[in-house]
Parts: sequence; C-alpha cells; structure tokens
Amino acid sequence: MQLAEFLPSRPTRLWHLAKQMGVDYAVGPLPWEEKERKPWDFMSLLHMKMRFEDFGFKLAVIESAPPTNKIKLGLPGRDEEIESMQQLIESMGAAGIPVLCYNFMAQFNWFRTSTTTATRGGALVSSYDHSLMQNAPLTEAGTVSEERLWENLHYYLERIVPAAEKAKVRLALHPDDPPVSPIRGVSRILRSAEALQRAIDLVPSEYSGITLCQGTLATAGEHIPSVIRRFAAQNKLFFVHFRDVRGTAEKFAETFHDDGKTDMYEAMKTYVEVGYQGLCRPDHVPTMEGEDNANPGYETLGRLFGVGYIKGLMEAACAERHPHGSVANAIHAKG
Repeated sequence: MQLAEFLPSRPTRLWHLAKQMGVDYAVGPLPWEEKERKPWDFMSLLHMKMRFEDFGFKLAVIESAPPTNKIKLGLPGRDEEIESMQQLIESMGAAGIPVLCYNFMAQFNWFRTSTTTATRGGALVSSYDHSLMQNAPLTEAGTVSEERLWENLHYYLERIVPAAEKAKVRLALHPDDPPVSPIRGVSRILRSAEALQRAIDLVPSEYSGITLCQGTLATAGEHIPSVIRRFAAQNKLFFVHFRDVRGTAEKFAETFHDDGKTDMYEAMKTYVEVGYQGLCRPDHVPTMEGEDNANPGYETLGRLFGVGYIKGLMEAACAERHPHGSVANAIHAKG
C-alpha cells in the first residue's frame, strides 16, 4: 500500500509537513488557478505533476474533475461535459497520472447537516442527520429519480471507459456520501458495495473500478474487510479513503481514525492479505484545537494524526504478515 495525502496544486506548508511525515505520494486536485489553459489541459497537468515531482512526491491520483452535473442529470450540454472528461483522461494518460477518482453525486457532492459537531476533546467533525432534511426544499433540479441516474451513469460510462482504456487511466468510482436517498429530491444510487458492483458492471473494463471509501461504506453498514476482499479479487480496488464514522446512514458523525466503529487494524491486515498496492489517504479528519475550521474535514492537525496512525497500522500489519523479515522490507514488498 502506498500512503498518500491530498495536497493543493502548489507548494504549501502541508507539502512540507507531508514530506516530513514520510509521505511520498500525492493525490492532487485539478490546477484551477491556471489562467492560460484549462485545468485539464495536458500542459496544466504536466506542470502540476512536475511541481510535485520536483518536491519529492509522485502524483498518482487526480481527485477532481471538470463540471459534470449536466452529465449526472442528463441535461443539454452533457456531451460537452463528457468531452471535457475525455480530455482530462487523455491528458492524465499522456502525463503519466494513472488513477482518476470520480463520483456520480448529482447536484451536490459529499453532504453534511453539521460541520461543527464536537467529538473527543472538543475537536470538530462533520455529521449528518437525515431527520433535519425531511422538510428541506427541492433543489433547482427538482425530483431526480434513481432510474434517471442509472440511465445517465450508463450513458456516461459508455463514453469515458473507452477513453480510459485508450489512455490507460483507471477510473475509481467513489460511493455516494451520505449513502441515503433521496436528499432534497435528488436520488443517490451508489449507496452500497452491491450498487458499486452494478455500476462497474454496466460497461465492464479492467480500467473501471472503485474508490473504497471506508467511512461511506461503513456508514452504509458494510463489513469493510469483506468489501476489500470482494473488489480486490476482481482487481477493481483502485484507491482507498481510510477514515471512520459512528452511526448509521440516517444519522452519523465522523471520528478520529482510532475512534470509530470499524476495526481499522483488521481492515489494514486485509489490504496486506489481498496484496493491495494502490494509494491510500486519510480522509475527513477532525478540526483540532487552534484551527479555525474554515475547511471542515481537511484542516492540518488531524491529518498529522491520521498519517501517523495509518503508518503504525501499516507497519504492524506488514510485520504480522512477514514475521521473519524487517518491517521496512515488509512495507517495501507491499508498497
């Protein structure tokens, strides 16, 4: 497993901290600050990739995309959005960036009813309470059915999977967060491991797989080690978001990595068992003392805790799997 962090497209304090923690892999956004070119243009991505490499990171995942809401809703203009996605995939392939993490959440991305829920020691986390959404007005999209979304996802995959095959870029589909439907009239279809399986089976390809977001799937009630084994056995496990929660899809709160309902050591041992060699990053960390919570889920101090915790789990799981070799050699063998 390759430990990574989600980093801005240009050097920041977080870049330095990540290197100091021993992180060698980067998950990047699109370089939206580009003025002369589209962020998904080849040269935009190449320049960003070289910034990472010159700093000592390998950029291996893009977790961002051009606008895709017309694609998801099946609106006029979706073919132009699909063309932009095809250009992104082509550019990634040419630049040697192997994985694209994408989602099919229409109208809004990951969604919470609170970003100021107190957890251990007064740290702040995001949470979701579906009862608070019962009287919420519809969005401008109105009522969006699950059938409509499945049809639109199929249309989309028929057009981007061939582009991914040609560019040799792996498409890592993220589940819907939260895994509950509908929200403000907009259905959510990727709410379980079974739904993710159905999605990647729509247009079968070795380049179409999943992002295993542990927090989302744990919220949905999935047994994380079983999900790891299921998709790893098909070579469909392309990227991992390592985080945890307490609660159910209807009402949950995010947690510190060591304070949720998932047996995180069992999960890590399972990744080692199946020989997963892709990227894993901490995700949705608590906001800790001294931070202003301006970027809920992505402040700095919780990331430091998350990276350290994951590194410890990796070392322990690899050492258990390879008891007669050094921990360093065991990790190297898997990463």
